[in-house]
Amino acid sequence: MDEFNRFLCRAEGLLSRLESILPGAQPQAPEWQSAAAFRWDHRQRTLHPVANFQRIALTDLLGIDDQKQRIRQNTLQFVNGGTANNVLLSGARGTGKSSLVKALLNEYAAQGLRVIQIDKQGLIDLSHIVALVQGRAERFILYCDDLSFNTDEPGYQALKAALDGDLVAFSDNLLIYATSNRRHLMPDSMQDNLATRHVGDEVHPAESVEEKVSLSERFGLWISFYPFTQDEYLAVAAHWLARHGGQQGMTDEVRTAALQWALSRGSRSGRVAGQFARDWCGRYVAK
Repeated sequence: MDEFNRFLCRAEGLLSRLESILPGAQPQAPEWQSAAAFRWDHRQRTLHPVANFQRIALTDLLGIDDQKQRIRQNTLQFVNGGTANNVLLSGARGTGKSSLVKALLNEYAAQGLRVIQIDKQGLIDLSHIVALVQGRAERFILYCDDLSFNTDEPGYQALKAALDGDLVAFSDNLLIYATSNRRHLMPDSMQDNLATRHVGDEVHPAESVEEKVSLSERFGLWISFYPFTQDEYLAVAAHWLARHGGQQGMTDEVRTAALQWALSRGSRSGRVAGQFARDWCGRYVAK
C-alpha cells in the first residue's frame, strides 16, 4: 500500500509539471516577497526566486561614470513611477555591463525594484511574464544578459515585437535591460555589406543590414562601453585589492603584477582587474 501511495504522489507531481508546460497553461505567480531577483525557467514556464543575489554596489563600479549616471537616471525615473526607456548596454567585454544591472537592483530594491533574468529562449514567453507582473506595485526590469541572435531564432521576433510593434501594450511597470557584446545584437557578415547599394551620393543599406539595425534601435537608451585605459584598469585593481584585504596598496611590485596579469589575459577590464585582485590577495594577503 505504501508503494502504491508513493506511486500516486510521483504521478501527481509529474502531471503538475506537464500541465505547466502544456499550451494554454498559465504560469503560477511566485512568492513575490521571497526575493528581489527572479529567474524565468522557460521549460517549466515558472519564475524561481534567486535567494543569493550578488551583492555589488554602484560605488564598486569604476571607470564607467558616464554610463552609470545615464542608466541610474533612467532607472530612478522608472522606480519613481515616471516614464523611462528600455536599455541596451553594449560594448567591450568585462567592463561592467552585467554588474551595473545587479548594482541597480541592490540600490533600489528597497524602493520596489525587482529584476527578472531571462535567457533568449524564454523570450517567446514574454506575454506570460507581462501577465504575471501587470498591475503589481513593484517595478520590474526584465534582464537579458549577453544577448545575441540569428534572425531565425523565435526569441528574436518576440523581443522585436514586444519592444515596439506589438498590438498589445507592454506593461507600464516592466522595462527590458539587455547586455550584449554586439552593438546590433546580431552577427555582421561581409555579404551584408556587399549588398549595400550606392545611388549617386546616397548609400542604401541592404535589407539584411536594415533588419539587424531595426532590433537594436527599438531600445530607447543605448549605452556603450569601451576597453579600459591602463590607468582605469589599475584604479579598478587597486579598489578590489583593498576590498579583498590588501593593505600595501598599488606598489611597484603590485602594479607590475597587475599589468602582467592583464597582458596574459589580452584585456584590460574591470573583470580582469577583479580576477587579478582575488588571485593576488589569495596568494599573499593570507600569508
